[in-house]
Amino acid sequence: MSQPLDLAAVQAHTADTSLQDAWQARLERWYAHPGLYRWSLSNPLTRWLTRRRTRKLFDLMAGFVHSQVLLGCVRLDLFRALHQAPANLTDLARRTGLAPAVLQRLLLSAVALGLLEHRSQGRFGLGPLGVPLAQHEGIGQMIEHNHLLYQDMQDPLQFLHNAWSGGMAEYWPYAHDKAAVAMPASEADKFTRYSQLMAASQGFVVQEILSSYFFDEHRCVLDVGAGKGRFVSELAAHAPHLTFKMFDLPPVLALAREGLQAKGLGERVALHPGSFLDDPLPEGADLITLVRVAHDHPDAVVRQILQKAYAALPVGGALLLAEPMAQPEDEAGQPGASVDAYFHFYLLAMGAGRLRTPQELQTMMQEAGFSHVEQVPNAMPIHARILVGRKSQCLPLVSAQSVN
Repeated sequence: MSQPLDLAAVQAHTADTSLQDAWQARLERWYAHPGLYRWSLSNPLTRWLTRRRTRKLFDLMAGFVHSQVLLGCVRLDLFRALHQAPANLTDLARRTGLAPAVLQRLLLSAVALGLLEHRSQGRFGLGPLGVPLAQHEGIGQMIEHNHLLYQDMQDPLQFLHNAWSGGMAEYWPYAHDKAAVAMPASEADKFTRYSQLMAASQGFVVQEILSSYFFDEHRCVLDVGAGKGRFVSELAAHAPHLTFKMFDLPPVLALAREGLQAKGLGERVALHPGSFLDDPLPEGADLITLVRVAHDHPDAVVRQILQKAYAALPVGGALLLAEPMAQPEDEAGQPGASVDAYFHFYLLAMGAGRLRTPQELQTMMQEAGFSHVEQVPNAMPIHARILVGRKSQCLPLVSAQSVN
């Protein structure tokens, strides 16, 4: 029997919404007043706010230049070179083959962005934001890869009219092509470059999982969409008691086999080639992991994957889903982090996937049958958020942070 409608609550909510809309409309008119800008600059109490808004708007306009400065430094290998030793303009011009007057613009721009910094005797060294780029190869590879996204979005309206026809869509062979499982060997390089990029760029996500979730209770892990096995390899070292199954398309697992053998994991990892669009998932694991998989696919496919995961698990088994998710509003009701804007368009360009909130994914997991679906706290949600659900009525799983 349905619950009775609480008319008082509905009316109160409607009144609150109407008041909020009226207040926001009034603020918009106030911001648009011709004299507000001059008045706010003349008032010491409001000057900081006007300067801050102006700076944020300018940063939005200049963002493309900032990203190209970053890409230029990556392509010139400046971060690794300056990590070895600071260098002056003359030395860097000789090394890069660029005219000093031209290179100087790039270096000074990188200093302004915090990528580089001035050192003694006219030398340049790494800035706070440049150090990670010298230490983590995957960041540089993703920056280089993003040039495809920039090309696709040169005309944003044309991109929105036909988002899946550019360089990004061609790069991901099976994000939008159901026939990719039967792709001929002559096009295997598409799987190679895709899998290599995923392996190189997955490090931060893997560390978030390993530092946030206990694997002690599990005995066998099935990694769906496993790629070349970056996650499985690191989890195998982290939890020596586990055995593994890897499920991915045949050309991808063919790439993974050699690396697993070289790491001595051939006896602990079983490879199961297949497509989660057409094939059931292999049984026998008590934990199934989906690491950066769901956001690559539309809702119907994600529901299909979750249902197959539920069917493959034993009673008491668990599903762990980890990927970037839409950032929630802050306490003041402001939208989530600006990284959402990047992921919304990146996922649109590569295929039919989308960025989802943790609540959306929790609901989809529950609809597939999983119970006690919870978000596991982790230190750096910008890399990934982690959801865990069980195929049982057992007590909720416990994260590392909640124990400590």
